[in-house]
Amino acid sequence: MKKKQIIGLVVAVALFIVTGVTSVLTNTLSEKLLESSVETLLAGDYTFDAPNQDYIGVVRVEGTIQEQTDGGSLYASSGYLHTTTLEYIDELMEDPKNQGILLYVDSPGGTVYESEELYRKLMEYKEETGRPIWDYMSHYAASGGYMISMAADEIYANSNTVTGSIGVIMSGYDLTGLYEKLGIRYVSITSGNNKDSSQMTDEQIAIYQTQVDEYYQKFVEIVADGRGMSEDEVKALADGRTYTAGQALELGLIDQVSLYDDMKDAMSEALGTDVFYELETRDSVWTSLFAGIEEVVPKSEAQILIEAADEMESGVPMYYAEQLP
Repeated sequence: MKKKQIIGLVVAVALFIVTGVTSVLTNTLSEKLLESSVETLLAGDYTFDAPNQDYIGVVRVEGTIQEQTDGGSLYASSGYLHTTTLEYIDELMEDPKNQGILLYVDSPGGTVYESEELYRKLMEYKEETGRPIWDYMSHYAASGGYMISMAADEIYANSNTVTGSIGVIMSGYDLTGLYEKLGIRYVSITSGNNKDSSQMTDEQIAIYQTQVDEYYQKFVEIVADGRGMSEDEVKALADGRTYTAGQALELGLIDQVSLYDDMKDAMSEALGTDVFYELETRDSVWTSLFAGIEEVVPKSEAQILIEAADEMESGVPMYYAEQLP
């Protein structure tokens, strides 16, 4: 083999190796950057950049109140960000420029755990700072959405708001009939008669009812404290039904029926500042991007089944109001 051919071969091999290594490094770096960006999206990363003057912090609770996780579909909209919201309230507590919270609620409620945790955090804010919380109910402020409103000193609602639904629900599906038709046999080996609740017995229903009753009593106490009512007065209204804003006003469940801008004007006058600050999360661009991808990517049968199973609940107790289509 001629010397030139050997040199050419060596150069080609070297270029191949360099190209391969570069490709691997580039792909690895790209994956890390994408992973980092996605983690930022799913974690609901944010920047607290409040004004350097007296201001009112707007805390938005929109969508189902539930645990904030970093898993699931990349295409899913973040919705309500529980951990981020709690951290935001902590930031407001520490900022002397903050004069109060405007709690904007557009939610049918959510899980018992997160709903009460948010309510307790709002109460902590008031106790630690002595600053007021004003609440505005948008389309929906029911069940857990109503519970968190009980931390407010003033409750305003739009004339078309649906609120109330004071109560607890724990639901699931008995799929044994479907399994039989599909030829699927469910098997469970348990340490006790009540460990498996796939086929609910009367005894198990009674056990779960005691838990629901306990959560319900706690909800009633929170409403009684928040609205200055007796527990008996609350229980007379707390059969799970929803109320219009007009009905809620008449029953003492809210204080005012108002447009949002009018409520803000009233709060500004009362607190002596017309500056409102809202937390900005960094996921808006990513959410829009992934939402657009979801529209053009067909769902697999497995994904459809997984989503259907999620919608069937898993026996988790919830302060939640079912929304009509």
